[in-house]
Amino acid sequence: MSAALELELAKLGVASEAQPRLARYLELLMEHNARFNLTGARDLEAMLEHVADSLAIARYIRDPLVDVGSGGGFPAIVLSIVTGCAVTLIEATHKKARFLELVVADLQLTGRVVPNRAEIAAHDPGLRERFASATARGVASAPAVLELALPFLALGGVAVLQRGRLAYRERTAAHDAALMLGGGLVEERAIDGAHRILLVPKRRATPERFPRRAGLPERRPLAG
Repeated sequence: MSAALELELAKLGVASEAQPRLARYLELLMEHNARFNLTGARDLEAMLEHVADSLAIARYIRDPLVDVGSGGGFPAIVLSIVTGCAVTLIEATHKKARFLELVVADLQLTGRVVPNRAEIAAHDPGLRERFASATARGVASAPAVLELALPFLALGGVAVLQRGRLAYRERTAAHDAALMLGGGLVEERAIDGAHRILLVPKRRATPERFPRRAGLPERRPLAG
């Protein structure tokens, strides 16, 4: 299986030295996904699409990286493997957090798993404003994701968000929310017709009240 996986990864442009660990990660994910519902990707083809999506943002990642709502490990595990960056994975669902701990140990990645909600973890002095880059692959609105991600970033860091097409209203709300949270202007880069990358630099300290209590960022997005 590993040899076949490595061949598929080579087709995606993964460097040869990263292929064995990335193949091992996909093997672990396929093995555990049926039991624990770690990702919506149900077959290898779908998982390779997630790998490709993760690779698309690798050039923007800085060390260390924090990933909010890590789920089954996309994009953070892929990014840690291909860039070598230290990674902190924030995941509140315990079965997913346990899987991520298994992956970090098995692949000997530099990093750790924080089994908590981002709204709580971001107020931990050991995590707040400590990271050079942040990712979050969740399905919440852009302002909600920014409220969860930006508090983790040190000044000069950057949030790297993968999004679909943005309606004018969500784009405007994201710009306004970023400014409220200590971020700079949102830079939007198109990958293709349906996918975007939002790059949001951290310009000043995030006010202490953010993120708000659990659930509020998603239910009542800033600037919404």
